[in-house]
Amino acid sequence: MAEGKLIDRVAVVTGGASGIGGAIAVAFAREGAEIALVDQAAGAEAEGVMAAIREHGREALFSQTDVSSADEVESMAREVITKFGRVDILVNCAGIFTERRVEDMSVDDWDQVLNVNLRGTFLCTRVFINQMLDRGWGRVINIASQLGQIGGIDAAHYSASKAGVIGFTKSLAREVGARGVLVNAIAPGPIETPMLAGETEVWRSRKLQELPIGRFGTVHEVTPTAVLLASDEGSYYLGQTLGPNGGDVML
Repeated sequence: MAEGKLIDRVAVVTGGASGIGGAIAVAFAREGAEIALVDQAAGAEAEGVMAAIREHGREALFSQTDVSSADEVESMAREVITKFGRVDILVNCAGIFTERRVEDMSVDDWDQVLNVNLRGTFLCTRVFINQMLDRGWGRVINIASQLGQIGGIDAAHYSASKAGVIGFTKSLAREVGARGVLVNAIAPGPIETPMLAGETEVWRSRKLQELPIGRFGTVHEVTPTAVLLASDEGSYYLGQTLGPNGGDVML
């Protein structure tokens, strides 16, 4: 049964087929939200997330979408609004990570990461923000990364994209906060997800040695922050970047 913090809310979660996005989608459903799951990947993992949402008695929609494509994002938005009538909460979690040194990085390497992580955040926000402003209520939660705050070896393109997400979050928050739409970011540290599992053992070992907490995090250590920012309990957070990061960043 829903616990009630997000009763009668409609949430869109991009990158929701697995990892942090999938966990957030299920946590929101547990709290009472209806969920539109958006991901470029469709398969068993997405089906599992959809099933978990429905186990909590919530409506669920899956839209296979490349968030870097303006046309596909527009089509997804029409599908979601047709199904649910509105969107109250947007979680921009779709993202990719690759390892490249700048001296070896191609323009395509750079563009691929920036297009999904930063352009995708902009496109999905733009397509839903007006109907939030029209109602005077909304939540936008952008999933950044601690690497957007401190940088990362072999990850200049990823770090730049996530720093851009943080800057976008702050600017948009200043634009829309007084009109009822609260915009914040979450910058997790390294979390045990399929994305992290795909990195080299060299990268994983080096990163693990840097973490004061001595371990990687789990998706369930990120979801409470997302629920807070999406709910009325987070009503005085605006333009903030919250960091479940195991001490990798200390402010």
